[in-house]
Amino acid sequence: MIEVEAHNLLQSFLRSRSVSVGKSPGQISWPHYLTMARLVARALRLGRSALIQTGVSPVSHHHSYRFSYLIPVLIWSEPALIVAPQWLLTELQQEEIPQLFESQALDAHLTQPIIQGDRWPQESNFQGILLTTPEEWLSDRLGRFRRFPPNIPTIIDGVDDLETWTREQLTTCIQPQDWTQLHQQAPQHTDIIREAKINLTQAIFQRPANPHHCHLLDQAEQAILEQLYEDLVETVSPAVPDAWTQFWHQWQASEQLRWVKVNREQGTFSLYCSPAEVSSSLSQIWLLQPVVLIGGALDLQKTAPTYRQLVGLGDITGVKFSPDRNSQLIQLYLPSRLPLPNTPKFQAALIEEIRGLLCMSATLEGLTVLLIEDTPLKTQIGAVFAAEFGSRVQVETTKVDRPGILVTGWEFWRQHQGKLPPPHLLAIATLPLPSLEHPLVAGRVSYYKQNHLDWFRLYLLPTALNELQRAVAPVRDCQGIVALFDSRVLHRSYGEQVLAALSPLARIDYLDTTWFNSRSL
Repeated sequence: MIEVEAHNLLQSFLRSRSVSVGKSPGQISWPHYLTMARLVARALRLGRSALIQTGVSPVSHHHSYRFSYLIPVLIWSEPALIVAPQWLLTELQQEEIPQLFESQALDAHLTQPIIQGDRWPQESNFQGILLTTPEEWLSDRLGRFRRFPPNIPTIIDGVDDLETWTREQLTTCIQPQDWTQLHQQAPQHTDIIREAKINLTQAIFQRPANPHHCHLLDQAEQAILEQLYEDLVETVSPAVPDAWTQFWHQWQASEQLRWVKVNREQGTFSLYCSPAEVSSSLSQIWLLQPVVLIGGALDLQKTAPTYRQLVGLGDITGVKFSPDRNSQLIQLYLPSRLPLPNTPKFQAALIEEIRGLLCMSATLEGLTVLLIEDTPLKTQIGAVFAAEFGSRVQVETTKVDRPGILVTGWEFWRQHQGKLPPPHLLAIATLPLPSLEHPLVAGRVSYYKQNHLDWFRLYLLPTALNELQRAVAPVRDCQGIVALFDSRVLHRSYGEQVLAALSPLARIDYLDTTWFNSRSL
C-alpha cells in the first residue's frame, strides 16, 4: 500500500538527511514525520478528508513537516493539488522538493511532474502535481469558475489562515477611483451619483476619528448607497462597472459587515462589504474533492470542533501532534502579582518587569522581542528602552543587530518572524484578544450575539490562542524564554486554556537567573 511505501521512503530519506548534517542515522528533528506521512497517504488512497495539526510553525526550518506530505503526493499514481501561500510554494520549489529529487534514497521513485499555475493544465492526461495559491483556488471554488476540476485530492498547507483567506476573497470594495468610473459609464445620472457621494462624504467625515481609521456604516449611510443602487440599477444596469456590480451583489447577501475605511489626510474613503462568517460559503466546497488540511495549532482538541465550525467542516479525521517536550519546551515566566491590563498601574509595572528581564539577559547574544499591541504604549516602551539600551532597541523592523531588542505588535511579528532569528526571549504584554473597540471586531461580535452564540468562546478566545501559539513557535526552536505579563491568565476561567496552548512549558513566577545561562538556551 502507499502508506507502507511512503513510510519506507521517508524513513530512508530522513536517515540520509540526518547523516548529511552530522547526526546519527536514527536521529531526526521532528518525531511525527512518519506518522503524518502515513496519514496523508491513507487519505489519498481512500479519498477521505483529514485535518492535521502539526504543532509546528510553517516558518520553522528546524522541523519541516512538509516532507511528510510531499513524498506521499509524489509517489501517488494519480494527479493531486497542493494549495499554499506563495512564499511557502517558493520554499517548496527552492528547498524541500529539490532535496527530495536529489536524494539517492528516493532515486527513481519520484516520477510525478510538478508545475505551478492558476488553473489545471489543459492536457486531459495530466497526472502530475499542480501547485497553486489559496487566492487562486478559493476564487475558483467560491466563484464556481471551474478552473480546477472536482475530485482531485487537494492538500492545503497553512490553514491557520483559511478564514482570513476566505474573508478576503469574499470582500468587495469601492475605491475612490470607482466613483469616477461610475460617472463615466452613467453620464446621464451624473447628478444622482454626485449627490450620493456628497451626502455620503459628509456623513462619513462627521463621524469622530478612531485609531483604526474605519467604522461600520450606520443606517443613514447605508440608505444613501441603497438609494443610489435603486436609482441606477433600473436604468443603467448593463453599464454599471464591474466593481459596483460585485459590491452590490455582495451587499444583498445576508450577514454582511458593511464598513468604510477613511483617509482623513486625503479626504477620501473606501467602502467594503464582507461576510460576518465564512463557514456557510466554505461548507459547500469541501464536498467537491477530498482535502487534507494542514495547520500548526488550530484547536486545543484533536477533533478541532471550534475550528471546524469556523470553516464549515463536517465530521473529519482529526490528528493533533503536540510539540516535542525534549526539543520544543519553553520556559514561561508568569508573574502572579501584576495589575490587570485595564488598570492604571499596569503600564508602570510592565515597564519595570521588562527592564528587569532586559538587564538579566543583557549578556546573551540572541534576539529579544517585546510584543506590545497598544500603539501608544509600544511607542513609549520603545523610547524608554532606547534611552537605556541605545541602538539595540528597534521598533518594527527586520534590521535588528545581535544582540538586539525588537519592539513590535502582533501583526508585524506574525508577518516577519520567519525573516528573523528565533528569539531567546519573547516578552508579551497582553493576550492578543481582538479588541471590542475595533469596529470590525464589534461587528462580528454583534453577529454572534444576534445568533445567540458564545462570541468569546467561538471568536475572541480561539483567535487569541491561535495568534499566541504562532507567536511563540520560533521560541521553541531554541527552547527560549516566554514572559507573559497578562495576569488575566491567572484570574480568569480561560487561563487554563491559555496555558494548555503554550504547552509544553516549564512555568515559574519569579525571575530565575539560571534561565539566562547561555548554555541552557
